[in-house]
Amino acid sequence: MKFTKIPYDLVDWERLDAFEDRTFSQRKAWLDFVCETQGGEPVVAALTDGSRTLGFFSGVRIKRMGFNIMGSPFPGWTTPYMGLNLEPGFSRTAAVSALIPFVFRDMKCHHLEISDPFLDREDMVELGFHLRTGQTFRSDLTLSEDELFGRMDSACRRCIRKASKSGVIVEEAAAEGFAAEYYQQLLDVFAKQDLKPTYRQERVEALIKHYHSTGNLLLLRARNSDGQQIATGIYPGFNKISFFWGNASFREHQQVRPNETLHWHAMQHWKRRGIEAHYWGNGGEYKKKYGGDQVPFMEFRLSRGAATAVARDAAKAIYFYSRNVRKHVVALTRSLLAV
Repeated sequence: MKFTKIPYDLVDWERLDAFEDRTFSQRKAWLDFVCETQGGEPVVAALTDGSRTLGFFSGVRIKRMGFNIMGSPFPGWTTPYMGLNLEPGFSRTAAVSALIPFVFRDMKCHHLEISDPFLDREDMVELGFHLRTGQTFRSDLTLSEDELFGRMDSACRRCIRKASKSGVIVEEAAAEGFAAEYYQQLLDVFAKQDLKPTYRQERVEALIKHYHSTGNLLLLRARNSDGQQIATGIYPGFNKISFFWGNASFREHQQVRPNETLHWHAMQHWKRRGIEAHYWGNGGEYKKKYGGDQVPFMEFRLSRGAATAVARDAAKAIYFYSRNVRKHVVALTRSLLAV
């Protein structure tokens, strides 16, 4: 078995999108979004055994501080899952075994990161991967709406009812101007803690530019009884999975509870579209109130050499630190690698 890179302009996207385990963040539009915002090279590779094609790998290769990194995905990309698409019944562990030489030998990478909701923790550790585990919540959208609403805690249900009584209206928004509207509200959210968002408005603009035309990016807006725009939410989805990408609201209007209403509307929307599971993203204990099951979020990483692992951690730190601090992180990393 081996992986072979497919020229990007020759990828049969319709065939890939037909896989049962396909997620929104493996599609061409999402890969293009990541490449634009991260300055990366899209990589799609076919897994073959003789003349038989067993599946595909999707990722983006980036270069940071002289190191080639294969992200599928990489922290900071505002992308939850990529990984593999395989024929039913084929071993994901066997596929990852074939992926390792492809990434390090054929693609000449120094580091691999992969997050795939169907990977097995024990098998990946046996293959030499380091594991980072977080927690997320997953709502089962195969339940009835009454069951979904009933699984929320009582305070959350009261918030949704209060929003309705207060005249809050949720609408599906057009793409034009939405990024600026969302980002202004996001700035207000972060300002509450004297912080700034971890990404710029251009990130939201790129996401909408690439993915909204697929028909699988839900942009929601909440208005109060006076018609004012008070909150927004972004929820991509495809196949069996939808995802809470982000939402924001003006603090002065939060007392009418628009955020809970946005999330409930998104769950209803994707349920009607046949989505089976709604993922709530990393962290955020407040997400528990929406009644989802707590599930692990696993990121696996494999480096070629200790210096690469140092560079990887620095690359992540550089992303999350402010621009004023980044130059110090880079200088420190270079000194460590020179030892």
